[in-house]
Amino acid sequence: MEDFARFCCPNVRCSSFGQRNAGNLSVHDRFGKQRQYRLLCCNVCQHTFSENQGTVFFRAKLPHDTIVAILRHLQEGCGIRATARLVGVHRDTVVRLARLAGDHAHDIHDEFVAFSPSDP
Repeated sequence: MEDFARFCCPNVRCSSFGQRNAGNLSVHDRFGKQRQYRLLCCNVCQHTFSENQGTVFFRAKLPHDTIVAILRHLQEGCGIRATARLVGVHRDTVVRLARLAGDHAHDIHDEFVAFSPSDP
């Protein structure tokens, strides 16, 4: 049994839009060089989407471990050029991933703030 608790239908016209763990998702296909990524399908609206959609890993050509290493270096305060040298990638790649991660963090923050309980 696959775990879909962290996924929801991204189709705004779907009646199950944004509902996590609603039981409406299934694996439609797998893709990637080793078929390691799942293509999910909403059983309500038939919309298909990647499990990596909306993350820094979506459409990434670099290995997963390299992206994680770049983000960890940035998290520890390493500069763009130092991170590029340490990981062995071009500095523009580091900048692009930093921007993607920042945009994703901003969206996640807004989602959590929108659902946080109000102060009495």
